[in-house]
Amino acid sequence: MPQYLLAIYHADNYDPSVETAAMMENIHALNREMIAAGARKFACGLSPAGNAKSLRVQTDGKVHVTDGPYTETKEHMGGFWILEAANLDEALAWARKGAVACRASGEVRELLFNPAAKPATE
Repeated sequence: MPQYLLAIYHADNYDPSVETAAMMENIHALNREMIAAGARKFACGLSPAGNAKSLRVQTDGKVHVTDGPYTETKEHMGGFWILEAANLDEALAWARKGAVACRASGEVRELLFNPAAKPATE
């Protein structure tokens, strides 16, 4: 069954103090619903974008590391779920619930495992 990343975005000036007990319970309730449905594989929040490090491969093959998130935007990923869903429509249904629970915009992307990794051998 396909797996999807459901990402939630925060503004760069996001203030975690706006996360009320009611909001956190809505998120926990959604997590319980996803687990009961067998959809959730993994979920977590992320540290602030200001803590991020970006890596860019240079033409000479060296890797340049800079402070900050990987893109120049006014929003950043604040957390995510990894879900297993029958199709994109099912993943979007969960994403709508996540956007409501988190009071935030987000993104859905299918995870690609092509080609599938070969099992490790000893």
